[in-house]
Amino acid sequence: MSRADDRAAVFLKAITWLRVLLTPVVMALILHGGTGADRIAAVLFALAAVTDFFDGRLARRWKQTSSLGAFLDTTADKILVCGALIALVDVGRASAWVSFLIIGREMVVMGLKGVASASQGSVVTPSLLGKAKVNLQFIAIIVAIVHPDIVIAGRFLDWWLLWAAAAVTVWSGIDYVGRYAGAFTRVRDR
Repeated sequence: MSRADDRAAVFLKAITWLRVLLTPVVMALILHGGTGADRIAAVLFALAAVTDFFDGRLARRWKQTSSLGAFLDTTADKILVCGALIALVDVGRASAWVSFLIIGREMVVMGLKGVASASQGSVVTPSLLGKAKVNLQFIAIIVAIVHPDIVIAGRFLDWWLLWAAAAVTVWSGIDYVGRYAGAFTRVRDR
């Protein structure tokens, strides 16, 4: 590995860890509340979300993809989303059911990907639906943090977006289970 490759790998890991480190900061700001804290939380969450896009794109461009990098990247996303949802439930801006559906799906799919990777000996790459899911989650959470006074059919906009994110999240989870459920039988047959 060249020095440039080493620097690229360190930079990509730093971007991934930034998402993890920003999670408790975003949570604290949401829990503190107030317009100023909410705006800062939304900006920091958006910054963390954008790093997800650049992380994967740069890793492919610089040929720095690895099983560990893929695992850390998706884990950082899940930590960020789950942390923000927990804080939003605490302040009454997210439904416990929405949070349960999203967090539960993330746990199931993470376990499923681990088993599939172990049985197939390769990284389970995110599907297009999985990528759409995480982007919708990011958007819904940013809107829920800001909590604009936009009401549609008697509910705030963020309520609709969070339920839409939960629906796509469940749909994506069903897709993963359908595609990789065979990995469980391969592991059991060994």
